[in-house]
Amino acid sequence: MRDRAPGEGSILLAEDDEPLAALVEEVLLAGGYEVVVVHDGLEALQADEPAAAVLDVNLPGVSGYQVCDALRRAYGRALPILFISGERTEPFDRVAGLLLGADDYLVKPFEPGELLARVSALVERRASPVDGKRGLTDREHEVLGLLAEGLRQDEIADRLVISKKTVGTHIEHILGKLGVRSRAEAVAAAYRESLVP
Repeated sequence: MRDRAPGEGSILLAEDDEPLAALVEEVLLAGGYEVVVVHDGLEALQADEPAAAVLDVNLPGVSGYQVCDALRRAYGRALPILFISGERTEPFDRVAGLLLGADDYLVKPFEPGELLARVSALVERRASPVDGKRGLTDREHEVLGLLAEGLRQDEIADRLVISKKTVGTHIEHILGKLGVRSRAEAVAAAYRESLVP
């Protein structure tokens, strides 16, 4: 069992597929987490404040999207939220989930080890928060703002009077610091965390 910080809480798992919920619970328990399992959105809304939430998008009663929104309003941006979905699997579904407030989005079927790694990364990030700019340098913050405006890499290079290669390096650093895998996810995170106006 991991050493847990006082008040760290449990992982809230909201999944209506009971066999899958049992599997995910087993994976999280093996990873040293305490888990509270609920099978619909209303139960998720009645749970105590979690250390993180793993939400199926298509929950009965109240959708995972609605639960995510309620958790965000109740506990703020610091609460890690991971969506899982077997039906909403297109890239635009994932982007929508991230824009609605999730920190990560995992498509079913998934490897148990990947789920555990993603949850652990989210919980770890919450346990060791960085400053309001997520550790971005001033230049990285500037590049992120231009990405959020919809500028391409060459346009950013022209605007900042630097090479495209340098812009690419800044973007790689931004993705790593924000814990995301694509520019779209970086922009979504930037808006969620008010890193850009």
